[in-house]
Amino acid sequence: MTETLLSARNLAFELYEVLDAEALTRRERFAEHSRETFDAALSTARSIAEKYFAPHNRKGDENEPRYENGEAVLIPEVKPAVDAFLEAGFLNANRDFDVGGMQLPTLLSQACFAHFQAANAGTTAYPFLTMGAANLIESFGSEEQKRLFLQPMIDGRFFGTMALTEPHAGSSLADIRTRAEPSADGSYRLRGNKIFISGGDHPLSENIVHMVLAKLPDAPPGVKGISLFIVPKFLVNPDGSLGARNDVTLAGLFHKMGWRGTTSTALNFGDNGNCVGYLVGKPHQGLACMFQMMNEARIGVGMGAVMLGYAGYLYSLDYARQRPQGRLPDNKDPSTAAVPIIAHSDVKRMLLAQKAYVEGAFDLGLYAARLFDDTQTAETPEARQQAHELLDLLTPIVKSWPSEFCLKANELAIQILGGHGYTREYPVEQYYRDNRLNPIHEGTHGIQSLDLLGRKLAQNGGSGLKQLVRLIAGTCERAHRFPGLDALRQPLEQLLTRLQAVTLGLLGDLASGKVNAALANSALYMKAFGHCVIGWRWLEQAIRAEEGLATANDADRDFYRGKLQAARFFLTWEVPPCHNDITLLEARDDTCPGMHEEWF
Repeated sequence: MTETLLSARNLAFELYEVLDAEALTRRERFAEHSRETFDAALSTARSIAEKYFAPHNRKGDENEPRYENGEAVLIPEVKPAVDAFLEAGFLNANRDFDVGGMQLPTLLSQACFAHFQAANAGTTAYPFLTMGAANLIESFGSEEQKRLFLQPMIDGRFFGTMALTEPHAGSSLADIRTRAEPSADGSYRLRGNKIFISGGDHPLSENIVHMVLAKLPDAPPGVKGISLFIVPKFLVNPDGSLGARNDVTLAGLFHKMGWRGTTSTALNFGDNGNCVGYLVGKPHQGLACMFQMMNEARIGVGMGAVMLGYAGYLYSLDYARQRPQGRLPDNKDPSTAAVPIIAHSDVKRMLLAQKAYVEGAFDLGLYAARLFDDTQTAETPEARQQAHELLDLLTPIVKSWPSEFCLKANELAIQILGGHGYTREYPVEQYYRDNRLNPIHEGTHGIQSLDLLGRKLAQNGGSGLKQLVRLIAGTCERAHRFPGLDALRQPLEQLLTRLQAVTLGLLGDLASGKVNAALANSALYMKAFGHCVIGWRWLEQAIRAEEGLATANDADRDFYRGKLQAARFFLTWEVPPCHNDITLLEARDDTCPGMHEEWF
């Protein structure tokens, strides 16, 4: 049967040959698991995604949520899908057995979640947002907040959101105007407006717990004055029962280009002066708390982008195998049968590019999940700290690189289908529209590039960057065992050398106060850095493919050769052009910052 969500063989390759998921079962936390339990969870995820999520993906796109009588109305298929997700235990995939969780490694839970992201991005968002909000309360909430809000979220009765963006400020959180006034009972009264709140209203749960950024009356200016609050749609009584409707109003729904199945809401807090909120953590420390959920969301956005690109790739691959059209250039006989378009070199180019983008990014996303497991369960504090520093460095790439290049994969899928690809009768145009949100979601490319170059590289004395350089160099050294990989290894080594040099120069400019000039072309830097990271991950896959070929059967031999060809494509077609980007960075090119507003 044609695979539509993701390749099961590639998933097994990533988990068990590249990332060594079975080694995690030697850690105490995961000792009760095995490859058999991992595969059972993956099989369940695939089954639910195919049965409950995929069938209404198109319907959810064509029948987006409606605003009726102050509430959001969804198509009826969404709730059974979400309920199946909850009943299978995936909402608590990472939680302890003793609270009803599956106690899976994050690597495995991300692999499970990938099926849902490929099947239906819109419906998947509701439980995913809830997981992030629940983790936030678990990390920073009081015991009372955990009892009243976290436990119902774990039980699937309450869902969650994060409310950051305001109409006047966009991504500039330092300029938020939502205010929180202390009340005599220890709670707060909030007043303000938030927009683009995904999942901000829906009928899928008894209650919705909004994690809201606001400022206290004595807040210092800028991001140092932001606090975090729990603001429920319905108040919760001391015994856990639902109380009155809180003063949180659904002002309206945004109508999006894609991702239409998820409500995108405008919320008003305190129109009647009685919006009750509860401070989470310490005053003025809200952004530091919220960054946990934001970083989880950024990795989730990256994986969502991967899976939309992956779904488009698999569909266009199947289409190219089935669609006869034209003949090869050396055949001028019109009486001969047309060949499937996959036989044409340019179609192979577009399929190879998609494979290189989506399977390279898929590997990176799962590698990030494996790093998160190491931050929690590695054997020593030093190993946990190293994993944390490396994951922190890579997070902007995990979010932004797939959002850009897996979107390009969707564009190529449309091209392969030709005129059909541009019609709503085929799914690839929806995959493209859904994925177009991800370069914006959770921080644009520009914001992520500023975070990478302006903050993450030099963090902790550059320890994350030093780790990454050692890892890439180590992979290149191991590739020496396979002469066939020389042509793949050398472009990566050359890019790494130049990237290190320009990084030192840019960091030197930042240290000497030339901030605007150093950051002016940060998006170029992030592209080159991202290509270096993905090139590294492809070289890792190529090494495993070379090792696998030694004992492969015919089917696996084709799989491994396909891996090597995709690695070759990325490292010899995609990596060398990055040198032009680095040349511009070396020159501190001022074409963009030097443009005057009046010249446009």
